[in-house]
Amino acid sequence: MGILFDDAVIIRQSEREGEPSVITVNCPDKTGLGSDLCRIILFFGLTVVRTDVSTDGKWCYIVFWVVGKPTTRWSLLKKRLMGACPSCSGISYYRAELQPPRPPDVFLLKFCCHDRRGLLHDVTEVLCELELTIKRVKVSTTPDGKVMDLFFITDTRELLHTKKRQDDTYDHLKAVVGDAMISCDIEMVGPEIAACSQGPSFLSDAIAEDMFNIDTLDERPDDCVAFKPPSITMDNSLSPSHTLVQIVCEDHKGLLYDVMRTLKDYNIQISYGRFTTKGKTECEMDLFIMQADGKKIIDPSKQGSLRSRLQMELSRPLRVALISRGPDSELLVANPVEISGNGRPLVFYDITLALKMLDTPIFSAEIGRYMIGDREWEVYRVLLDEGDGSSVSKQKIEETVWKMLMSWE
Repeated sequence: MGILFDDAVIIRQSEREGEPSVITVNCPDKTGLGSDLCRIILFFGLTVVRTDVSTDGKWCYIVFWVVGKPTTRWSLLKKRLMGACPSCSGISYYRAELQPPRPPDVFLLKFCCHDRRGLLHDVTEVLCELELTIKRVKVSTTPDGKVMDLFFITDTRELLHTKKRQDDTYDHLKAVVGDAMISCDIEMVGPEIAACSQGPSFLSDAIAEDMFNIDTLDERPDDCVAFKPPSITMDNSLSPSHTLVQIVCEDHKGLLYDVMRTLKDYNIQISYGRFTTKGKTECEMDLFIMQADGKKIIDPSKQGSLRSRLQMELSRPLRVALISRGPDSELLVANPVEISGNGRPLVFYDITLALKMLDTPIFSAEIGRYMIGDREWEVYRVLLDEGDGSSVSKQKIEETVWKMLMSWE
């Protein structure tokens, strides 16, 4: 085992409200480290306003300027960032990468209670605070006003097999739900329960084409869930060993994560990078990158493939649609899954919060993973309860959910 020094991650909290805190990461490098760190920062709800990255391929130095919240748990954030850093080893910096990590245990949380508005979001918020990751969900409402929630979850702390951790989870849920709780049970299940399925049969060809084909974006200029196309240029003339990628685009929550996870999936290393925000809506990035073999990207087809993927991820990082299911409406939200198997954090949290703000009741909900085209997607299905004659328009629901996911006002 290698050693990871305590100063591998240093957090200097801001002294004034509105000023950014500074997170410094100084540790051995690995391909995809930036993506893993950005995913953790996104999970903790921080906004990245500036980033500097520098690495020689063996050791990296990353500085994040972030804006937190009064409730940010900085000590826990440091612990999670430390956990993502490779340990220091005199044998090999990359030995750990040769041994894929053991998949986390999956648990089934069966939760039954009397229904009320906003209940699903309140339960989701508790699970997020406890660092319980939702892998799959099946939520249904009975005619007599009861809710049966099935959450397939993993535990970041790897303690959910203990009675103490299960009791703590029950107590937190009980504190939020109160006397409405009927039962709550936790049991371990097989990891295959969270596995990916083939293409979803509930999506018609027309809807799948509309949601997942990036070529249709230009045909929907008024779509509230589409971005302005980013500007992406590549230059091989400024460095003998690196390709310079310059990106100018609209800002959104998780922007840096979207860029980093794309480069991770392409097995591309960043030797130097700088990310800055311009005003409230625009971001600029300069990234000096190279392939895993240490060479710049010269092949025009490889450049075109990477540019197209970045265009897609930054134009439409998630897919949002509200479709008719007979007399009811179903909200569909989808995000791509990393090749490593990680999904985007807090999507279900944001969806349920947006619907709670609209006072829109949820009749049922499901989360599943599906192969659509050549990619794996995490798809969220939320059937809305419109029996009370809700007057919220389809466009308003789509727009509110989208703005919540993107952290737009």
